[in-house]
Amino acid sequence: MKKTCISVAFMLFVAFLVSVVVPVVDVLAEETAIAFPVEGRKAMVVTGQEIATKEALSVLKKGGNAVDAAVTAAFVMAVTLPRAGNIGGGGFMLIHNAATKEVIALDFWQKAPAGASRTMFVRDGKADAKLSRESYIAVAVPGTVAGLTFALGKYGTISLEEALRPAIRYAEKGFVMGAGLSSDIKSYEGLLKARSGSAGIFFKPSGGYYEAGDLFVQKDLARTLKAIAKGGPDVFYRGDIAARIARQMKENSGLVTREDLAAYSPVVRRPVHTTHRDHGVYSMPPPSSGGICIVEALNILETFDLARAGHNSAAGIHLIAEAMRRAFADLFVSAGDPDAVAIPVKGLTSKAYGAKLAAGVDPSRATPSSQIRSGDAKVYEKEETTHFSVVDAEGNAVSATYTLNGNFGSGIVVEGAGFLLNNEMDNFNSNPGKPDSAGIIESEANAISPNKRMITAMAPTMVFRQGKLFLVTGSPGSSRIISTVLQVILNVIDHKMNIQEAVNAPKMHHEWMPDELRIEKGISPDTTKILKTMGHNVVLKGPMGAATSILIDPATGKRYGAADPRREGLAMGY
Repeated sequence: MKKTCISVAFMLFVAFLVSVVVPVVDVLAEETAIAFPVEGRKAMVVTGQEIATKEALSVLKKGGNAVDAAVTAAFVMAVTLPRAGNIGGGGFMLIHNAATKEVIALDFWQKAPAGASRTMFVRDGKADAKLSRESYIAVAVPGTVAGLTFALGKYGTISLEEALRPAIRYAEKGFVMGAGLSSDIKSYEGLLKARSGSAGIFFKPSGGYYEAGDLFVQKDLARTLKAIAKGGPDVFYRGDIAARIARQMKENSGLVTREDLAAYSPVVRRPVHTTHRDHGVYSMPPPSSGGICIVEALNILETFDLARAGHNSAAGIHLIAEAMRRAFADLFVSAGDPDAVAIPVKGLTSKAYGAKLAAGVDPSRATPSSQIRSGDAKVYEKEETTHFSVVDAEGNAVSATYTLNGNFGSGIVVEGAGFLLNNEMDNFNSNPGKPDSAGIIESEANAISPNKRMITAMAPTMVFRQGKLFLVTGSPGSSRIISTVLQVILNVIDHKMNIQEAVNAPKMHHEWMPDELRIEKGISPDTTKILKTMGHNVVLKGPMGAATSILIDPATGKRYGAADPRREGLAMGY
């Protein structure tokens, strides 16, 4: 009898939570705000690194467009943010052309070399994580230089030499090391000291640390950037740099060859798209799994009144977790390289499929992940990274995410060239058909295959209101990229927050397996207790993501930039 009474009381309480009306406030209203974004009348830049933000804004002030500024920022971060900024990795870029109203998805993601094989990381029947993360065979064919130079040549207005000038200066003359970079190097000392090439760059000749306030110079990287500025991408993919990469690979049993490098090219793709509360949402298509997952979750959540549930209430967090649980289940089975496997993109992103999944959500009870399998989307077929966002005076915009995969990638520096190589081969399913460390059977869609792109959660995203650019966002953070970007969108549209509040707000995450609802510090203990009573396995863990974002006021056109306090970063406008 006692249990029955508690159950009835709990159900009534949840029903009350779902029915509570939250006052609607204007998205930019200041009278109720607790955090304020940076304001710019004409243009805005938000990156994860202070120097990159300043140099990109300088490009805009001189008349360059959003692509010019984004490419400049990306090359600068290859110097000043070496744990994630790179020329030895790859990424994605959404570009909004204000004149044509187009949104272009540029894929410059890494690819497996031609010598890659299905079980190359399997030893004694099990996937060897050290091989896929720290060895020469962990390195995929880099795409960053090809992607950035392609974007600049097709959509930019300044020369490659001009775009690279700030990066060359900071590599050749040095920059003052900050506390964050000094700490990062110390944290990854074992990886970076494992090879002489990286040890010689990231540590003093004595072997000691560079501390905050020290001048950090990278002469080899400066020469490489000068060569790219003069010779363009060919010097990286067919010339002297390609020869250096291939020679070092061959000497250390790596797989990337000169032929692999020469064959690489970026791809222009069609963004995935949906609407949410009359806003148009555009994000990256496969091989990014992040865009599809965000769109699918939004389509599920649109059937519920999140505003009435309340921001970060138990009822609201529960609904988001249930949507993410289902979207991630689909992602795991379906995600892969669209040039290698068939992916039901239209089905996964359709409103009808979202409504079908929403019908299976119990508003008062968590569905165990063991009871959820990937839905039949085909019937509707009719870990370190950095993100940066730019909007220029004409309304052109860039949302870009790029990475080496792990912090400092593989830890391997190209000898004499001064840059780190990625360890992106680790993003493939190393042992398809077998259970991974979480007990999930690894899918075939993301199995290793020659010349194939691996999946990633990276999801540069843009939102439009009444056809006008409204929000530019994205985040680093492995699988938490998806939940971070999703919640920034929901915080702005459903909960009417200004962009800094939306970025700052405590986040949650659920990715189907493991069956846990991860939360950040700042979510009420009372809320946590209710979620546990609803059947959620709630775990408190560290900060998630770093959503560098820009919002454009529809009424005034002002740009509002928000750097995420979870990591170092800077928003600047004019």
